[in-house]
Amino acid sequence: MKKTSTRLADGRELIYYDSRDDAVRDAVDRRPLDPISTTAEIRRDPLLGDAVAIASHRQGRTYHPPADECPLCPSDGERLSEIPDSSYDVAVFENRFPSLAGDAGRCEVVCFTSDHDASFADLTEEQAGLVLDAWTDRTAELSHLPSVEQVFCFENRGAEIGVTLGHPHGQIYAYPFTTPRTSLMLRSLAAHKEATGRNLFDDVVADERAGERVVLDAEHWVAFVPYSAHWPYEVHLYPKRRVPDLLGLDEAARTEFPQVYLELLRRFDRIFGEGEGGARSEALTPYISAWHQAPFGALEGHDGVNRDDFALHLELFTIRRTSGKLKFLAGSESGMSVFINDVPPEAAAQRLREVASS
Repeated sequence: MKKTSTRLADGRELIYYDSRDDAVRDAVDRRPLDPISTTAEIRRDPLLGDAVAIASHRQGRTYHPPADECPLCPSDGERLSEIPDSSYDVAVFENRFPSLAGDAGRCEVVCFTSDHDASFADLTEEQAGLVLDAWTDRTAELSHLPSVEQVFCFENRGAEIGVTLGHPHGQIYAYPFTTPRTSLMLRSLAAHKEATGRNLFDDVVADERAGERVVLDAEHWVAFVPYSAHWPYEVHLYPKRRVPDLLGLDEAARTEFPQVYLELLRRFDRIFGEGEGGARSEALTPYISAWHQAPFGALEGHDGVNRDDFALHLELFTIRRTSGKLKFLAGSESGMSVFINDVPPEAAAQRLREVASS
């Protein structure tokens, strides 16, 4: 992998990740951009104890542009984009409309490929491996920023999820605090360790591997639908050797990951049926893919556990519950955080095994 860092016209950082060591990235951003001015602010909820990012400048962000005006495609002649070069393998840049900025953290965009009409599932294993390298490198770099406590790499796909740019891409949020979801995991981890002396993640993975919800069991990774899945189709992917973050993956796990992850994504696109000849019968399955990594700051309030007790894992889920129907977060979910799942996890796991690649 070759990494090349440069700056966009408004001062934001842009990093190219190339599979070829002889790649040259010297194109200059020719757009007349003013310096970025953000109003990102973190406010604490005194009742719930969580945080809300207030970012009013995001109201003006790019919204469903036509394909020939996509800001994530390479620049072409006088059609200038966020990527000054005429091609790229993987590109990462500071978000022009960040939810978090300055002392409130940092937001980055990860472009998986220059092909506007592709999806992550269309990537080759080499391309997917390069994305993993980029996620890992950004996690390492962002963890050193004084304002950052937790790094979150994720992808939103599909208009149903709320994606406003169709180009295949994900994001990285570098939070200045430990997120509420991770705090809940750490609380459960500490309680389990105190009660049993064992690691909760290890016990959960062992229980799932012995049950009927395993979707894919490879040499270095295991994927399963969790016992208490919140979403209609939800898969958790764990490396079999527990590590706290992407930096901890060994070479064997890193090498196998693209094969395993691409297979899962392709199964997601087959959940709701195929047409003749294997053609997709409807739009690609909308999903969220989220890496869970241990915070880099002190684990305050979670006595008895440390970073190495946390288990890196990826959670992949769709809001589509059946063909043409979505799972909405209505009264119980949005009002009280109590999920109601219409698809039994065992049935979801069975379906995800049925659509395995032949």
